[in-house]
Amino acid sequence: MTEPASAETASVRNPSARLIDGKAFAANLTQTIAQEVRAFHDRHQVTPGLAVVLVGNDPASEVYVRNKALQTHRAGMRSFMHMLPETTSQAELLALIGRLNHDPEIHGILVQLPLPAGLDPVAITNAIHPDKDVDGLGEVNAGRLALGQPGIVPCTPLGCLMLLKSELGGLRGLHAVIIGASNLVGRPMARLLLAEGCTVTVAHIDTRDTAALARQGDILVVATGCHGLVRGDWIKPGAAVIDVGITRISLPNGKTRLVGDVAFDEAVTRAGRITPVPGGVGPMTIACLLNNTLAAARRIVGGAA
Repeated sequence: MTEPASAETASVRNPSARLIDGKAFAANLTQTIAQEVRAFHDRHQVTPGLAVVLVGNDPASEVYVRNKALQTHRAGMRSFMHMLPETTSQAELLALIGRLNHDPEIHGILVQLPLPAGLDPVAITNAIHPDKDVDGLGEVNAGRLALGQPGIVPCTPLGCLMLLKSELGGLRGLHAVIIGASNLVGRPMARLLLAEGCTVTVAHIDTRDTAALARQGDILVVATGCHGLVRGDWIKPGAAVIDVGITRISLPNGKTRLVGDVAFDEAVTRAGRITPVPGGVGPMTIACLLNNTLAAARRIVGGAA
């Protein structure tokens, strides 16, 4: 892979950025996982099992959960769905997680967030056994990532890293700017990029002049939930832009459209590479969930990731 174009050559050779096709990458990754699942079953006579728990009836969460189940089956894994009413107590949810922790057919557990009011997401997440925490959000796996130790990496940052390495090859020495410091994306993304040898800057809600920082990034990862926050002139010419945000907005004609945290029409004229929304990071999140479930099964059954 060649290095990103310089600012001078970007304006000549890249009047429009190369789109990073997360959908195609995720499809190829899922196909590879399916082959590895078959090989794993042939060796151990075990099919990896993923348990997904949904509490309440949030429409967006229901769509995500159904898609996860579909993709799990397509990869040759077993899917165990637990649809609980919104009135489920924390004690009841913790009891279910305890049963799943001890169930030998379950190798990965995911509790769909957000949870209804009255349920503590931190306590719930940390109740999942670290070896089955395929979202990688529990304190044990977060600590392992922070210390550079082997563990389960959160799905979305892992997907972003895969896309960046596929596009850019080695990342060592590049300046990565991350806008957003959440535990779900921003913080683990920073640790992953540090491990790849990047110089990392993390901007957050209290950062002064975020735009000036963003313009320094050879890599720009945006995960804020604020659609259209990053304008075209925030982007260093030739930079690789990973837009994690996804928001459904209403249009004047009454229809709706999915948009990201980056003003795409502006950014595409300056970036060297950019993920579209939809079709960029989103498909990678589910593919990496499957990747993490297989890795968990290998660790639990075979003693190695």
